Amino acid sequence: MATSKGVATHCPYCALQCGQWVDGKGSVDGREFPTNRGGLCQKGWTAGRLLTHPERLTSPLLRPSRSADLAPVGWDAALAHVSRQLAALRAEHGPDSVAVFGAGGLTNEKSYLLGKFARVALGTSQIDYNGRFCMSSAAAAGNRAFGVDRGLPFPVTDLDDAEVVVLAGANIAETMPPLMGHLGGARLVVVDPRRTPTVERAIAGGGMHLQPVPGTDLVLALGMLHAAVTDGWLDADYLADRTTGFDDAWRVAAQWWPERAERVCGVPASDMRTVVGWLGAASRRYVLTARGAEQHAHGVDTVTAWINLALALGLPGRPGSGFGTITGQGNGQGGREHGQKSDQLPGYRSITDPAAREHVAGVWGVAPDALPGPGRSATELLAALGRPGGPKALLVFGSNVLVSAPDGNSVADRLAALDLLVVADVFPSETAMAADVVLPVAQWAEEEGTMTNLEGRVLRRRRALRPPAGVRTDLEVIAGLAAELGAAGFPADPRAVFDELRAASAGGPADYSGISYDRLDAGEALHWPCPAPLPGAPVHPGTPRLFTERFAHADGRARVVAVEHTEAAELPDDEHPLRATTGRVLVHYQSGAQTRRVAELAGIAPESFVEVHPDTATRAGLADGEWARVVSRRGTATARVRCVPSLRPDTVFLPFHFGGEQAANLLTNPALDPISRMPEFKVCAVRLEPMA
Repeated sequence: MATSKGVATHCPYCALQCGQWVDGKGSVDGREFPTNRGGLCQKGWTAGRLLTHPERLTSPLLRPSRSADLAPVGWDAALAHVSRQLAALRAEHGPDSVAVFGAGGLTNEKSYLLGKFARVALGTSQIDYNGRFCMSSAAAAGNRAFGVDRGLPFPVTDLDDAEVVVLAGANIAETMPPLMGHLGGARLVVVDPRRTPTVERAIAGGGMHLQPVPGTDLVLALGMLHAAVTDGWLDADYLADRTTGFDDAWRVAAQWWPERAERVCGVPASDMRTVVGWLGAASRRYVLTARGAEQHAHGVDTVTAWINLALALGLPGRPGSGFGTITGQGNGQGGREHGQKSDQLPGYRSITDPAAREHVAGVWGVAPDALPGPGRSATELLAALGRPGGPKALLVFGSNVLVSAPDGNSVADRLAALDLLVVADVFPSETAMAADVVLPVAQWAEEEGTMTNLEGRVLRRRRALRPPAGVRTDLEVIAGLAAELGAAGFPADPRAVFDELRAASAGGPADYSGISYDRLDAGEALHWPCPAPLPGAPVHPGTPRLFTERFAHADGRARVVAVEHTEAAELPDDEHPLRATTGRVLVHYQSGAQTRRVAELAGIAPESFVEVHPDTATRAGLADGEWARVVSRRGTATARVRCVPSLRPDTVFLPFHFGGEQAANLLTNPALDPISRMPEFKVCAVRLEPMA
């Protein structure tokens, strides 16, 4: 869809997928679209700088030996080298000696074809993706409670009329600025250890900041559920008609009266009761969670506790109210629906379900028994690299694991232990520069495809200009590798891939079979599930709002699941007396591999920093503006001190966008949630030291 303004597409960054115009020279303008209404954040406005950036990768690179430098080679040589290495490793050590690591920024087509490539062309179970670091806890909690996982089970525009919105672990004023435009009329309650710009907006609008000790969000939610019951805000009719399990959940929450919860989480009991009263008295109210609630070794239970509160108040599925999770990465929703995740097949099917395996195998033209079973989760996969019984080769598409994965020193050691590391990327990221083979791929405005935003709405990504000479799309790379390995059935045309995805997803929870490029290009707003119609029936309009009549469990009821507080996997001690938490800043995105290359953005935030309460800094012998060493049990990161009086004295904060010695994930704990396998990014014990 092209006009005089350019081609209509979407921003390459977060899951809002704001509408953009991109012209043939790479200039970007805001486009009217429901999520952004013509506006963009600083990242979106400057995204066009990446299209002509001088550091762009434009030729495959090959390292002849581990002691040699990367050098340009042709595509034929690069693909032949990779396929020979993969074939030799599989022949000697079996198919699971080769692993694949994907990303939540890949299009639906890439996610689908990558999962098929791993399981059919390679025959490996060892595939996962960086969405495991982002949405896995919320996904597991949503599936457990509602029977299906979709970040927002309602359109973003439903928030426009909200009276009260609780944001548990979300700093959207920095991470998704256009979303704030949908909350302008709401009283905001922000749960965050920091006084963020989102908190400032909340307080200015008559809302509230609930500032828990990092790792105690679940206690706060239990205390608020207790207040909902004892203060008379429980929606008993809703619970009786639409849920099961409340009595068991209440037996736990009954022990967490707000005053007891205050002693653990640090939030005043009176504030808990006030917020519950606001939610209970409002007719249009929402509870939304994000990474702050999820990136814990008990993240599934923490999100579940917030779901329980929402169910107790009768929010999910009720017009003008609801519970949702703010998806982070651009295709964080679609990326986990179509096969990148180690335990899933396309259409959000379980890889252990015999019926799901039979359906997908039929689409792929293989026997169900030929499909591997579930593999390792992302953190466990990285930890197994190069070890006995672990993968000896890794193919990475669109992820910068050296910066984004927890316990970065260990990840670097594991990558160095591989026989083969292949990275497909746009820029020479930290991970790409550690690779044996680097494959240059196209960017968002240079390719066709679809994305699925945080509302479950499927969107068209359109090509505005061709990629530079020597650059291929990820689909072309996957198809080329499959051909080198002798595997048929891997088209490189995105429409052909999407049509196959539609067939593979048909009948699954995330059913895309009724969605087509033609319908999307005609401007239809199609949210999954959108099944193909039966013969003679009208086309399905899509499902913008889930749960209006029933939840996705067989009995139609939501599950209120009893959850109890557990301590963070790592607590402070005399040697590491502070709790470190990580997050994002306004101008950077994910590992910073893109935004750190945009001069305007890098000029605003050129280096890492550590936010510290002034008293804490003084005790550590530090002053504002000095460089500090932040030391955990796993590693040390350097950061410039920012004294922030509103921060808890027991807490420090670092952004995770920077690499090298400034990488926050040199500190973080790879302890995993037992259900989602999410690492504990939000809490680790540290100390501060002056730089030598």
